[in-house]
Amino acid sequence: QTLVVESGGGSVQAGGSLRLSCAAPRTIFSVFSVFDVAWFRQFPGKQRELVARMTSDGNTNYADSVKGRFAISRDNSKKKVFLQMNNVKPEDAAVYYCNLDDGGRQSWGQGTRVTVSS
Repeated sequence: QTLVVESGGGSVQAGGSLRLSCAAPRTIFSVFSVFDVAWFRQFPGKQRELVARMTSDGNTNYADSVKGRFAISRDNSKKKVFLQMNNVKPEDAAVYYCNLDDGGRQSWGQGTRVTVSS
């Protein structure tokens, strides 16, 4: 399984911004570049839900609740995925997980918590 490490979570005020990062330090560049990458989040007592996804060729899709506020990006040379969170709302508070999908196997990070103060 691919090692996936998230960072960047923390506390943010409502209306503020936060940038989450996800790294695959043990994956070589050529392998990382063909992953579809995504961010999921999980609320207490709920299943993980998709926040944003980017395919290997750069196509993106977002949950309706974050469209226009969040942006997913990737830097294949650095083997990293990012989630820029703008205009954060209290309902965005959750544990965020990075997901890498090679088409046959999915790898997950340990999660990074985002708390939002109003």
